[in-house]
Amino acid sequence: MKNRILKTAIALLCLTASSRSADESALWQEYPLIFVTRHQYKPDHHNTATLFQRGEVNEASYNPPGRIKILNPKTGAVKTLVDAGPTGIARDPEISPDGSKVVFSMRRSIEDDYHIYEINVDGSNLKQLTSLKGVSDIDPVYLPDGKIAFSSTREPKFCMCNKHIMANLYRMDADGANIHQIGKSTLFEGHSSVMEDGRILYDRWEYVDRNFGDAQGLWTVNPDGTMHAIFYGNNTPSPGGIIDARQIPGSQNVIAIFGSCHDRPWGALAILNRNKGIDGDAGVEHIWPASARKLIGKGNFDTFKQVRPRYEDPFPLSETRFLCTRTISDDDERTGIYLIDTAGNEKLIYEDPDGFGCFDPMPVKARRAARPKPDMRSFDHAGGTLYVQDVYEGTHMEGVERGEVKFLRVVESPEKRSFNRNRWGGQGTQIPAMNWHSFENKRILGTVPVEEDGSAFFEVPADTFFYFQLLDADGKMIQSMRSGTIMQPNEQQGCIGCHENRVEPPQAAALSLQALTRPPSPMGLGYGAGRMFSYLEEVQPVFDKHCVSCHDFGKPAGEILNLARDKELVFNASYADLHRNKFITVAGAGRAAIYPAKSWGSYTSKLSKQLDGHNGTLLTDAEKTAVYTWMDLNGIYYPSYDCAYPDNPAGRSPITNAQLSRLAELCGFEQKSGLHWRTHPGALISFDRPTLSPCLKKLDTDSEAYAEALAIIESGQTNLKSTPRADMDGFIPCQNDLERTERYEALRTVEAAYRKAVFEGRKLYDTDMQTTIGEKL
Repeated sequence: MKNRILKTAIALLCLTASSRSADESALWQEYPLIFVTRHQYKPDHHNTATLFQRGEVNEASYNPPGRIKILNPKTGAVKTLVDAGPTGIARDPEISPDGSKVVFSMRRSIEDDYHIYEINVDGSNLKQLTSLKGVSDIDPVYLPDGKIAFSSTREPKFCMCNKHIMANLYRMDADGANIHQIGKSTLFEGHSSVMEDGRILYDRWEYVDRNFGDAQGLWTVNPDGTMHAIFYGNNTPSPGGIIDARQIPGSQNVIAIFGSCHDRPWGALAILNRNKGIDGDAGVEHIWPASARKLIGKGNFDTFKQVRPRYEDPFPLSETRFLCTRTISDDDERTGIYLIDTAGNEKLIYEDPDGFGCFDPMPVKARRAARPKPDMRSFDHAGGTLYVQDVYEGTHMEGVERGEVKFLRVVESPEKRSFNRNRWGGQGTQIPAMNWHSFENKRILGTVPVEEDGSAFFEVPADTFFYFQLLDADGKMIQSMRSGTIMQPNEQQGCIGCHENRVEPPQAAALSLQALTRPPSPMGLGYGAGRMFSYLEEVQPVFDKHCVSCHDFGKPAGEILNLARDKELVFNASYADLHRNKFITVAGAGRAAIYPAKSWGSYTSKLSKQLDGHNGTLLTDAEKTAVYTWMDLNGIYYPSYDCAYPDNPAGRSPITNAQLSRLAELCGFEQKSGLHWRTHPGALISFDRPTLSPCLKKLDTDSEAYAEALAIIESGQTNLKSTPRADMDGFIPCQNDLERTERYEALRTVEAAYRKAVFEGRKLYDTDMQTTIGEKL
């Protein structure tokens, strides 16, 4: 009897589930589907490289045409809603919450730029909303209050590991007025969608002291740009990119693409439940194809390139059924529109008869609007305030005793505004050379006290990408963020601790924090505050004073470790030798996983032991702080991405590629060895004291080869005197970098004008701004 009842119950459950599935399956056919037909984007440096912006490095990859179309699922009829013409591409359509309008991006030719447009779903009332020349506006989405968010290159910056232009999040009024920036990370923010609680869900590519390839996860932000926060995948090594996410209706779960770094924006398709985990496999509820699950956390940032079939542009219809685009066959890049479900069904519902791929499918229908969120920022302040509840709270603080942390350092990682044509081989390509391993330059904004209860309260500048480091009483770094955060003007934000649980609620102790019983600590105090960190300015003077009398060219100690100031091909002698001989332990462009406390920097570096007394040498506390800080800032070198020698090796050398080739031939060394961190032989050249250059040792000083080699090095010395490079006083960037700086500043003028208009309650449009700045763009 019990078995019969159980079987009946199971049958009823199956019948109910089957009926519900049938209803859901049929639901998509009740509404037209909007979608895009175009070629798949051409392969490029990164999955974000789809802009092919006019005047940028990959402009030639622009590949029209692209049209927005509407499919009638019942009849199979297809009509064109937006035709950008044979030389244009329309992309990124998004339906308004009431189902009546479409906002999208369009570029009419290679001579045009991507701008935001809006059109009624019946094809009437086409309106251009943005029009600023020389920038790309893409990925628009309607916000709950009727405004529109989108991604744009209006703050022109370039990926640190190459030379491709990046984009940030912006917001504008429904009519295109008062455009202003709401995201400020150093690389790319894109694929926005709106969650049911009104937040924007987006994917963000940025890295601080970590590898470039696995640093693209999901983030959220309020529509006003406040409260940027990790959502999923910031410390997952594979997939290399978690992108193009949307919340599943009626659920806290989201569906997203698991892709690769060096690929197009496609890959596996995954449902994510962050209550089960915000990294790796734990939070993956379902994945297509199923075989892709075994790739999570395995291999590297490009492991998901092997996934077949490849999925793109998911749109959830219910908790179990989804629209997406997918490759029609494993050996073909052409994509069609598919209806898929969690039961394993994948149905091709449309492929383009003209051989184009299909992208961005979604129903043309009204949906429940998300809840509007009030603005929590202002437009007349220079900064905000931030508190930390307890720096000891969180993961990866094992071994740190309460009371050890005395200070919190705030460090800016500025955007890369320029690039050159020659590379340095760090842990990833640097154009130009910046550091031995990593990609960033750094500015210390200030150091603030941490109270006995672990709390801190301090001011921070707005519109600045910064991160935090915890310091002990000696100024040595205990723990460091390897990502960044952003504050809007007048924003007030708090965090629980360091790498705290992102899902569990905070402890109810904020009102009793010692730090909140006083005014916030100001920025601008502490060692190095306010200036770009330069190795030659900050660290080398310590070695000049205490070490070079022994550790120099031609001296026995110098053969073990050369600490001379002399500039070599890319860096200087001491910098190259300290890294090459592993006297410092740094994160470099390290792995995605969070590092344990005290695992790199001044706490573990061999050099730190020497600072406490080496052959009777005693350093002052200030001198120790300079060297500790350098190690804890990840062993960086150059203060600027700008360069004086864009056509020469690594963008830094005062001799040309041809001269270097000839010098290598004369002296018998491998030309490329000094241009990569793995093969760097130490300083072979001294541009300060050419006759001491180690590469000359094998040559007879009376030979013609010696004279020719010395002349090459001396020519570099002469060049540096007349044209100092970025590690020297008197540095002036090359013309290309000056022009990019002028363009950057012109666009910041546009941003400032828009913010002023918002503050004053006026309307300002791109057409007004184009007249103001003219041909600077």
